[in-house]
Amino acid sequence: MQTQPEIQFQGLTATAAVRDAIDRHVAELEERWGRITACRVVLKAPSQHHRKGGLYEIHVRLALPDGREVNVERTPPADERHADLTFAIDDAFKHARRQLQDQVRRAQGQVKRREGPLAGTVARLDPSGEFGFIESADGQEIYFHRNSVLDDGFSRLQVGSRVTYAEEPGEKGTQASTVRLVGKHKLRA
Repeated sequence: MQTQPEIQFQGLTATAAVRDAIDRHVAELEERWGRITACRVVLKAPSQHHRKGGLYEIHVRLALPDGREVNVERTPPADERHADLTFAIDDAFKHARRQLQDQVRRAQGQVKRREGPLAGTVARLDPSGEFGFIESADGQEIYFHRNSVLDDGFSRLQVGSRVTYAEEPGEKGTQASTVRLVGKHKLRA
């Protein structure tokens, strides 16, 4: 790696053991998947609020060559195992490892092709009316442009609308093309 990992502690004391664990995780990722140009890890102490009390939040951002990156920002809100700092760190790096593995597969052209159109729900629409995001069945957000919506259907889209789409590689990752609004009166089998 070109630089040392940047580790930020929020609400907890920095320890050598935690720094060593993070360094080991980063070295393992770099050894297995290739060069990492920068790494930033933010460790947040458990919140005192009732909903999230007692759970650590770990955010991992890995910068890769060619402007690519891996960004793990979510902490499962109901997973009590995140009350253990070691588990929370291991889990965040497990998710980073999976995202890195997916990026390597995409770069090598080893992406599975699905038969037929995919289905999803419109998660967000930009106020400018030029683009939006679809939430896929596996919870990922996929970008789409208004020109990708068939039958001039962009104006009929709303947050929560069901759509079908095809995935294709874009400048900043996977994007949706041939987006089609699923009608309310679609025939059912």
